[in-house]
Amino acid sequence: MPLAMNRNVFITCAVTGSGGTQDRSPHVPRSPRQIADSAIDAARAGAAIVHCHVRDPDTGAPSRRVELYREVTKRIRDAEVDVVLNLTAGMGGDMVFGSTEAPLPVKAAGTDMIGVTERIAHIRDCLPEICTLDCGTMNFAEADYVMTNTPGMLRAMGAMMTELGVKPEIEAFDTGHLWFAKELVREGTLASPALVQLCMGVPWGAPSDLNTLMAMVNNIPDHWIWSAFSLGRDQMPYAAAAILAGGHVRVGLEDNLFLDKGVLATNAQLVERAVTIVENMGAKVMGPAAVRERLGLTKRAPASA
Repeated sequence: MPLAMNRNVFITCAVTGSGGTQDRSPHVPRSPRQIADSAIDAARAGAAIVHCHVRDPDTGAPSRRVELYREVTKRIRDAEVDVVLNLTAGMGGDMVFGSTEAPLPVKAAGTDMIGVTERIAHIRDCLPEICTLDCGTMNFAEADYVMTNTPGMLRAMGAMMTELGVKPEIEAFDTGHLWFAKELVREGTLASPALVQLCMGVPWGAPSDLNTLMAMVNNIPDHWIWSAFSLGRDQMPYAAAAILAGGHVRVGLEDNLFLDKGVLATNAQLVERAVTIVENMGAKVMGPAAVRERLGLTKRAPASA
């Protein structure tokens, strides 16, 4: 395909994920204050969008507690710096099976399966501009862990997000996820143009190579808006690759802990490096107001305010 470099690029910072990184770097934020402060620093560094999970403030373990999301949202909304808020809706679909000879019942440790209304309770409460929709089920890294998102779940969650006026960011971990995303738009569950995040290099989804990236890109309708990321040392090369292929950029501690080999990063430092890549390639970094206009987003106060 011909080169179609993106000349106006927004940067998303994935501030803190749900993975077991909380004890691998002192810069991974845990408490709502730390998460919000790190997101605000990333916005000052040039991120137009911040993507946030929450964690138990004491242990750093992933959490779904609505009050933690509410505090993060309020702190970010009250900050002097503007930024588009993107909250995860991926929690609550985790299934860990038993042994290969006795897969059922599932293991209580690690399994977290809840109904779709509860999965987006914090979205309804906080009203971010964007929330994620993991658009498929897949084996996810560990031997017996499955990230569970059935077509029925996705249709129900997507319809609820659309009704709330929150734009789903379709998290696509493989080409089949894009196939189903197009079906959701065709059915009218999601609005067009859709927003897509290509998630590369996550075991066992789409591998982190350029041929697979371009296969994913070529499965996205031309008028949709997309971004891409990869993990670890591939994070910054994929920022450049996404721009060259016509997309936008995601960096952050959810996906990579290091600025250089052996040098732990902050979210702001990762965003600063992404800004340098964008600008050195001759593109411009979009701010949050421009992103809201481009994506048709509305900034709102939380419902509980």
